[in-house]
Amino acid sequence: MKKIITAIVLFIALFQTSSLMAQDILKGSDLSTVRVDYLTDAEIFKIKTQLQSNNLTVDQAEPMALAKGMSASEFAKLKKRLAMPSSSDSEKTTTKKKVKKEDFEYEEGNGEDSELKQEKFKNKKFKDTLNLLVFGSELFDNPTLNFEPNLKLATPVNYILGPADELQISVFGVQVFEDKITVSREGIVSIQNVGNIQVSGLTIEAATQKIKGAIARVYSTVRSGQSKVEVSLSRIRTIKVTIIGSRLPGNYSISSLATVYNALFLCGGPSKNESYRNIELIRNNKVYKIIDIYRFLVSGNQSDNVGLKDNDVIRIPAYTNRVTVEGEVKRPGIFEIKKGERFSDLLTFTSGFNEFAYTASVNVLQKTGKEYKVADIQASKFSSYIPLNGDVYKVSKILNRFENRIVIAGAVFRPDTYSFYEGMRISDLVAQAEGLKEDAYKNRAIIVRLKSDLTTEVVNVNLEKALLGDMNANITLRKEDKVMVYSILDFKEEYKVTIDGEVKTPGVYEYHENLTLNDLLIESGGLKGSASKRVEIARMIKAEEIDVNNPNKVELFNIEIASDNNEQLKNFVLKPFDVVNVRRMSVFSKPEMVVISGAVAYPGKYVLAHKKEKIFDVINRAGGLTANATLGGVKIMRPISADQIDELQNVNADSKDTIQNKLARKLKEDIKYSTIPVNWEKVLKNPNNSSNIVLLPGDEIEVSFFKETVKVVGSVLLTSEIPYASGRGFSYYLNAVGGVNAKGWKKKAFVIYPNGRAAVSKSRFLFFRTYPKVTPGSQIVVPEKPLTKKLTTGEWVSIGSVITSMALLIITAFK
Repeated sequence: MKKIITAIVLFIALFQTSSLMAQDILKGSDLSTVRVDYLTDAEIFKIKTQLQSNNLTVDQAEPMALAKGMSASEFAKLKKRLAMPSSSDSEKTTTKKKVKKEDFEYEEGNGEDSELKQEKFKNKKFKDTLNLLVFGSELFDNPTLNFEPNLKLATPVNYILGPADELQISVFGVQVFEDKITVSREGIVSIQNVGNIQVSGLTIEAATQKIKGAIARVYSTVRSGQSKVEVSLSRIRTIKVTIIGSRLPGNYSISSLATVYNALFLCGGPSKNESYRNIELIRNNKVYKIIDIYRFLVSGNQSDNVGLKDNDVIRIPAYTNRVTVEGEVKRPGIFEIKKGERFSDLLTFTSGFNEFAYTASVNVLQKTGKEYKVADIQASKFSSYIPLNGDVYKVSKILNRFENRIVIAGAVFRPDTYSFYEGMRISDLVAQAEGLKEDAYKNRAIIVRLKSDLTTEVVNVNLEKALLGDMNANITLRKEDKVMVYSILDFKEEYKVTIDGEVKTPGVYEYHENLTLNDLLIESGGLKGSASKRVEIARMIKAEEIDVNNPNKVELFNIEIASDNNEQLKNFVLKPFDVVNVRRMSVFSKPEMVVISGAVAYPGKYVLAHKKEKIFDVINRAGGLTANATLGGVKIMRPISADQIDELQNVNADSKDTIQNKLARKLKEDIKYSTIPVNWEKVLKNPNNSSNIVLLPGDEIEVSFFKETVKVVGSVLLTSEIPYASGRGFSYYLNAVGGVNAKGWKKKAFVIYPNGRAAVSKSRFLFFRTYPKVTPGSQIVVPEKPLTKKLTTGEWVSIGSVITSMALLIITAFK
């Protein structure tokens, strides 16, 4: 027996230790007796929550737990269980679960909501294409307008308690008591030490007073005021309502705080042929209220949105009268009409006419039982006309015309559309437009007039006489007249003058009366420094008849000006379309430079001192070649002008010649300079040699430094530089890089010398080939063979067939 008691004590101690571990892993002082295997999922979840609230990871908590006596093996088990998803986690992620308490079912949240709980149903929304045009149907297709009761508000004092409601009763002060008690099926709440209290059918306010009185009879401190009693509704009950005639008819369990509109939203609203205005709320087998949704839709009146009770029935009957409104109203659609309502009420449902509506009368299409009938409702009968079932009302647009419009345009200060009145004259309209502009052409204005058959005619008016009071000229206007006042600028030709030559902004300028040469010089930015004193002006010749004796196309004027002043003493008056040319000075050239670089004593930029300065002169001015210069490495890089580039781009390369194709692409894309090789040795011996060429502005002279290698590039096995060997020929350097590769074209190989000159191999007698001489610093280039198309087997067979046929013909001919 003692052993059993000892085992029970140890188990209780172990359970308490495990519970302590679950309650606070951070504050526990001794964790040596913890057994992780005995911890429940809920306790593991509490440990996980504790770590998260302190922003600790499992690894960070490990040294703390080991320091408090927990073994490493137990912590490994704890770590493994913390990494596994627990049932508490899944319960937390589930938003609601069913719990059963005292034979009543509730929807319970995750414990984090402080609001009252209720069972929620969602309306399965679907697009009601049949009811789309019925006024009111959009109310039940809007998911944001669900009329759901706000459960976060305080409990309404007029809330009627019933079975399944849960009350929270708290006593605080000297004595403390707290409990949550559910109203039983019999309508009572049973309070410990107090007894049973009947609360069903009472408001929450009345029930609170009754419970306080019952508790006060037991607790003396409540009677004396030392303790207080507070009663609140912690959970509301669900009620059952039945809905018929809706899109989704059936029995619904909803909150006891729900209203009629909330229930109608849940069931999808009235179905295709049901009424929106005669919905019956039946309570205790009697019609309790008639709900008209139009009262809410038209004026926002929610008097019909009453609260529901258990076992209420919402019956939606079929509609009695429906009419259709089309056209120019703010809210066209299908509307339900009740007995006694007029067409003016129907207009209220449509929110009235829009701004384009013809409001004098409305066309209605009616059904007589046998056929259709058309009627017109005048505006005076809108308040008395009673709509009939099936009526289709068509509100048309106003006419696109004006009853009193008149227009004036052109040379007046305010061209616009004005209101016409009977007896209006042309002078009255001009006065309304605030008069004529200064450029107005007064001898004639035209009126485009609309005749009775809607064709137009033109009426001419002498404005000058009309404005002076001549009644014959000041004609009477009609509505829809369009008056056009012309401007003298409309008849004026646009004249131009042209200036070219040595001015800052040559071009075409507008001509103005009395325009002079001085004016045009200033307008074009003034004379350039290169302008000469000679100016030529060309003027067009105008004549009524052709003068066969005059061979001139234009009249020329040659005048002299002061080129250092824009204001000329002798000012020349220009005429329309004159062409002015300011000539350039015969001698006006800025200093121009060339560049020399490489192995010279003083490289840099040099100004061309003479008109025909040659390369020999510039190199001497640069101090001559240095000791490490290559005599055969002097060349000139000359910039290619734009027109030369165009010529190079037009190279007609044979599509079958790969070398030429690549050269053409190179010319088009990369070349900016042309290379001119210079034979410096011949120039030193004879300065008059043809290699001593005249330099041009922008030339770049390059003198190569001496190099002791020969570079081999192109279609060879190894691109490399080979040390120069005196007496060695072309083939030596090719062999030094392994020879040509499979694509190499040896017989087209060439040498580029340091001065830019190229030399190609030549074929001689008996097929012996002579290769160019190789010098230090030169470059050997082996091009690629052109692509050749090999004959296919079929082509060879065709050729063989042709040869065989020809041979047979020849043999036959000899026979």
